[in-house]
Amino acid sequence: MNEPLVLLPGLMCDARLFGPQIAELSADTAVTIAPVTQGERIEEIASGLLDQLPARFALAGAGLGGMVAMELMRRAPDRVRRLALIGTNPHAETPQAAAAREPLIVAARSGRLREIMQDQIIPRYAGGLELDPELAALMLDMAEVSGAEVFLRQSRVLQRRRDQQRTLCQCKVPALVLCGAQDALFPVERHSFMAELIPNAQLVVLDGSGHLPTLEQPAETTRALRHWLSQPRTIGSFRQTAESIRPST
Repeated sequence: MNEPLVLLPGLMCDARLFGPQIAELSADTAVTIAPVTQGERIEEIASGLLDQLPARFALAGAGLGGMVAMELMRRAPDRVRRLALIGTNPHAETPQAAAAREPLIVAARSGRLREIMQDQIIPRYAGGLELDPELAALMLDMAEVSGAEVFLRQSRVLQRRRDQQRTLCQCKVPALVLCGAQDALFPVERHSFMAELIPNAQLVVLDGSGHLPTLEQPAETTRALRHWLSQPRTIGSFRQTAESIRPST
């Protein structure tokens, strides 16, 4: 039987970010959505989650959720049995990027969350693609349901996050690194770098997807996750068997 699967959503997202995957995988896997909304540091979020999560679990995170997943792996490597990182970044925030968040924080505090999501954040998700209007509307609704206070906390988390390269180098479980080929926020090269750091990783790049592969290419994302969940935990086995798995075009 598969380990319980814990899914961590990204910035201003909820369980709907993984809707297609939950629908498919929950037929034979216990799936939990763990919010990454409590605390202004990744360390706070990780500590809170570890008190609530199963003793051992498979862990998949997207965007900010992937950053929290890396912190969970750093803190509790004996509990994380598999690791999947989707559209994310192992590096600490640069001073320039941290400073660029400040006007957005000010705008959110002044009641302009909808404006900054519509005009500045959601358009970045599409990369070189045209984001489907229904998908854009879903992202906006998730953000508005989350609210400005969550945006403020998550922005601080992003600004203060630590570099996790060492964590990835020490990962000893089957690992999946997945991204959209047109992800402009965290490009393919960064995901290739992450996959090279992890001793036991498979890299999957999905064409026709920007920063939201779980919703832009749901079937292929689910296929990659199912393959990852099915692999034995022996070191080296996942990379070898993954050579036969390629996303369809």
